[in-house]
Amino acid sequence: MWFDESRLDDEHALAGVDAALRTLAESGARVRREAGAAGEASASRVDEARQRQRPRAVLAAGPDARLLRDVLESTCPVPFVAWPAPGLPGWVGSLDLVVMLAPQGSDAAAAGAVAEAVRRGADVLVACPPGSLVAEHAVGRDVVLLPTDTGDPLATAVVVLDFLASAGLGRPADADDVAAALDEIAVRCSPLRDIAANPAKEAALGLAESAPLVWGGSPLAARAARRVAEDLRRATGRAVLADDADQILPVVEAARARDVFADPVDGDAVVRPALLVLDDGNEEAHVRERAGRLRAAAAAHDVRVVELAHTGGSDVARHASLLLQGRYAATYLGLGLVDGDR
Repeated sequence: MWFDESRLDDEHALAGVDAALRTLAESGARVRREAGAAGEASASRVDEARQRQRPRAVLAAGPDARLLRDVLESTCPVPFVAWPAPGLPGWVGSLDLVVMLAPQGSDAAAAGAVAEAVRRGADVLVACPPGSLVAEHAVGRDVVLLPTDTGDPLATAVVVLDFLASAGLGRPADADDVAAALDEIAVRCSPLRDIAANPAKEAALGLAESAPLVWGGSPLAARAARRVAEDLRRATGRAVLADDADQILPVVEAARARDVFADPVDGDAVVRPALLVLDDGNEEAHVRERAGRLRAAAAAHDVRVVELAHTGGSDVARHASLLLQGRYAATYLGLGLVDGDR
């Protein structure tokens, strides 16, 4: 495989990924759509939630449950747990709140966990499509159902965060802020913008002949890094590592020297790492120190550094922006890779 950068600005080549690019461009619209539907459904339940006794703990499950934890863990007045396994832990009971994110609504394990939470008498907050398998099990006096219909995990997480904030259990994601940030990225990364003015196309070019190492310094940037790495793997078929600085640093330091005479088309070139940094503007000392170590090692070992940044708005908006930029970059990277025979 080799990278043909001309395909990134070729309208005929871009037509082949039009559906994927449209899905990315509509990210902000999906957040607004889910926020509007959830707002209408939950308005009457927010006051009720505020009047209830504060739960002993909150347990979140489903896609992006860890995103909820990363956002709320430092501000939630009670312990907040992201549960990765099927079912519920044994300690969940009538004093607790179970939050189920089920954007597709068809997961039998999620439906079973909701039914079990209802049986144990816990307060339950479910975000899923009305009429879905999960919704059928989300029935009870202490159940709040936030209707969703886009199937978008991020949009679903945003409306749940805003509901929990309204109930006094953390700070809001601010759906309008997140949607506006996603719209901004859709404009900046539009296929109509050429490589010189498009951060996603520029990132794809920087990662074209490499095995990407993806790093984000803050918890939310690190979460975006893991999701972006998944998209890069699908786009390239290459090994892509997203991890902490301590795990990425040895890979950078072990990079083999670049062979300027190798012919990538004939398969002579060794695939070398490139460092993709997701910068959300976090200025904490430990983040700056790790970023400095990674950049210094990359410079010492001739490893290219590619950066995607979004430093304005709320923390969730910055996370969403980095995630969307990375997904655009993965799409353009897949578009530019062609068989060596072509």
